[in-house]
Amino acid sequence: MREKLIYALGIVAALYLVRNLYVMLLQLPDELAQGPIYRIFYFHLPGYFTGATCFFLGGVFSILYLVTRKWKWDSLAVSVTEVGLPFAAMNLITGMIWGRIIWGIWWTWDARLTSALVCWLLYAGYLMLRRAIEEPTQRATFAAVFSIFAFIDVPIVIFSIKWWRTQHPQPVFWGGGSFPPDWARIFWLQVLAVLLIGIVFTAVRLRQEEAQREIDSLRRMAHAL
Repeated sequence: MREKLIYALGIVAALYLVRNLYVMLLQLPDELAQGPIYRIFYFHLPGYFTGATCFFLGGVFSILYLVTRKWKWDSLAVSVTEVGLPFAAMNLITGMIWGRIIWGIWWTWDARLTSALVCWLLYAGYLMLRRAIEEPTQRATFAAVFSIFAFIDVPIVIFSIKWWRTQHPQPVFWGGGSFPPDWARIFWLQVLAVLLIGIVFTAVRLRQEEAQREIDSLRRMAHAL
């Protein structure tokens, strides 16, 4: 049943993504000030939205593991965090491309960009920490605490452009601006498509984590014999 659901979600996500690309690239006009590069926004923000959602869920699952000591929460935490990392990388990379076209520079050490990079490094460190600890209970406990600590940076990334004066522009919605209805519609459909892709990847990664736990358990039983 789970396998069929994964395939179904994957197909729906692919169809949404193809449809969105067709509309974005062939139907929407260029933006007056930025030209065609503004379309990168349809990957930049959904990438961070999906990554941040994954990191939030990773923190929630980590808390649940610390409270219950049930392995399923640790499996969910590592799965969703590992999936969130490439989406956060997508946000950073597309932002750099946009900055090169609009600002004339690939990178500047302002509050938004720096905190986003620190966020990515923290969660990369989370995965490295798990690799460094062999004992399962100790690994899960240390990783859960680190995940909760790392999430502190996520709201800093979100609100950094409100708290500090940065090179990064104010968001359209926070700054009192708005999208034309057809632009806003395709934006939310793109958010949905990227989120669905994240869900599919998490489900696949969770199956791998569960299988690995079973293999490790059988290996420990064999060694005990």
